[in-house]
Formats: sequence, structure tokens, C-alpha cells
Amino acid sequence: METDNLLGQFLRARRELIQPEDLGMPAGARRRVAGLRREEVAALAGVSSDYYVRLEQGRERHPSDQVVDALARALALEEDATAHLHRLARPAPSARRRPAARREQVSDGLVRMMAAWPHTPALVLGRCLNVLAANTLGRALFDGHTYSDDLVRLVFLDPDAREFYPDWDAAALNTVAGLRAAAGTDYDDPRLIDVVGELTLKSEPFRRLWARHDIRQKTHATKRFHHPLVGGLTLHYETLIVNSAPGQQLVVYQADPGSPSQEALSLLGSLTA
Repeated sequence: METDNLLGQFLRARRELIQPEDLGMPAGARRRVAGLRREEVAALAGVSSDYYVRLEQGRERHPSDQVVDALARALALEEDATAHLHRLARPAPSARRRPAARREQVSDGLVRMMAAWPHTPALVLGRCLNVLAANTLGRALFDGHTYSDDLVRLVFLDPDAREFYPDWDAAALNTVAGLRAAAGTDYDDPRLIDVVGELTLKSEPFRRLWARHDIRQKTHATKRFHHPLVGGLTLHYETLIVNSAPGQQLVVYQADPGSPSQEALSLLGSLTA
């Protein structure tokens, strides 16, 4: 994956996703580019066209915070994407030599805590959304697939993915956006290079979604599943950052009390006890 001009890549990808009419501008005739033109973004952000072109081409890499905020407004970026744009404009100094990738380990205390929740599926995810640990019900929720221990590969490479995720399109979009958010600006991470390289070769939907540069932290939402043992499940999840292990996320799922999904979770627990 190319990492020489991350700021320019991000600006261009987001520019191409916005249509003029989305911002109340006339679409005009004979538009030769997808989305907004460079000069339109420049005008919306209050900078010169030449300056904006230099940003996209990588000839200007450190816009001020005021310019970054103006570009975020012009591109209608959400909060996570705006924060990412600021990080791209102020990249952390890179070390001369990257240390070897360390094995991601989950603390014994966190594993014991999850085990104490027999009726609540819980997972710990690594930086590339791979499953580092799970309690019994969390393991059972994702069990039975080729890539049960890797949520990104599960969505895009598993033959059962579209059946398991009834809202597959939304799951795919959010998974890629979450992967980019988890990676931050560290696109030299060997694990990330591995997963992006494989999926770019094997999955056209992943290639298309990765090129969008969507950024969205995995926080909380409602997700539907179709489990091979217990059928349909509608679960709410909350994602918590593990402060003792930067990059790890604790994801906890719950069903509405008294709902068919809660009954299905109880059945799944009894089947896997």
C-alpha cells in the first residue's frame, strides 16, 4: 500500500465521494471528474486552487489547523474523519527503524472479567480487528466460520458472510472504516500490510471500500446476525478502549430484555455450555 502521500490520497478520495448537489451547488454539465472539482473544494475551504492542488499532490504537507478545519467542513467530514485529517497533517515523527511486531496479548484480568459474564458475548479485538480473546458466548456467537477469529476476513472472505450478516453492505462499510480508524496513520504496521494486501487481491468490495478512505471508530450500534444454530439475532454492542493495551478494544454485545434475541442468546449459551 502506498504511504508516501497519505494526506493527498485522503483529500482526493473524500473529494470524489461528494456530489455538488449534496452541498447545494449546481451539478453543471460535462463534469469530467467524480465528485467535486479541486477548485470547488478550494473555494469552499477559502484557499487558493493552487494551494489545494499542492496539498493533493503532496507538494504541501503541513496545512495549518485552521486550513484543516476548513477542508473538513468543505468535504463534510464527520468527527472521526476530521480528527484523522488533523493527524495526517501533523504526522508523528517516525523512528529510523521500526521494531519487530510484538504479539498482541490480552491481560489475564481482562480474560477473567469476560469469563464472569456467562450471558453476555464479549470479545477483545486487536488493531486489525482480529479476535485476541473471547468469553464462551462471544466465541459461540462467531463460531462455525472459516475466519471466526478475524472480523475483517470474516466479512470479505468467508463464504457464509452475507448470510451471517443480513445487513452485509453496512457491515462491510463499517468494518473497513473501523479498520482505518484502528490503524490511524500507521500504515507501515506489518499486520495491516498483510490484511490489506490479501483483501485487495481477493475482494473487489474491499478494494472499492478501502479506496473511499472512510474513517469511523467502532463505538456503539445495533447489528443483526443470522446464526447457524439459533437463527436471527439483533444485538446492541458497545466498544471500550483497553487503556492498559493500546490498540485493543473490548466489544460487548447485549440483546433487549425479554426479546426473541435474548431467548436465542440463552439457547446459544445452553448449546455451548
